[in-house]
Amino acid sequence: MKKYIFVFALLLQGLWVRAQTHSQHNLLADQIDSFNWGIIGSVQFRVPKPNELYPVYNEMINRFSGRQFELEGYIVPIKDGMKQTKFMLSTIPINQCFYCGKNGIPTMIMIEMAQPIKFTFESVTVKGVLKLDNRNAAVYPPISLTGAVPVQ
Repeated sequence: MKKYIFVFALLLQGLWVRAQTHSQHNLLADQIDSFNWGIIGSVQFRVPKPNELYPVYNEMINRFSGRQFELEGYIVPIKDGMKQTKFMLSTIPINQCFYCGKNGIPTMIMIEMAQPIKFTFESVTVKGVLKLDNRNAAVYPPISLTGAVPVQ
């Protein structure tokens, strides 16, 4: 679990990926770039010791903490099943994700749905309360949307 959380923290550093010719999706067409993803990608991290990674939130993201926040992205499941209640939301499709597909590491956050959502390879839009966690990001997800619902 720590390994996944550490990878998650690295994802938030806003590393972008290159499209590969053999991928099913076109990165330039499929990558989601929005104002809200820019806010998420603005988080910095400090590393006081090995295996310790602490988020540093700027004023902009702090304004949205505890408030409704909407994001469009691609579902990256963390458990098997066609219905997902807790998953990662990514700026690129799952087949372009470094550890689950073909390309580099995208920006992602943890989503906790109020009700299950059906897995899809298409992008989804969800809205929930933005939660910021100051604990070690190598263990705990630093950013999440809780009580999320799909937006039509």
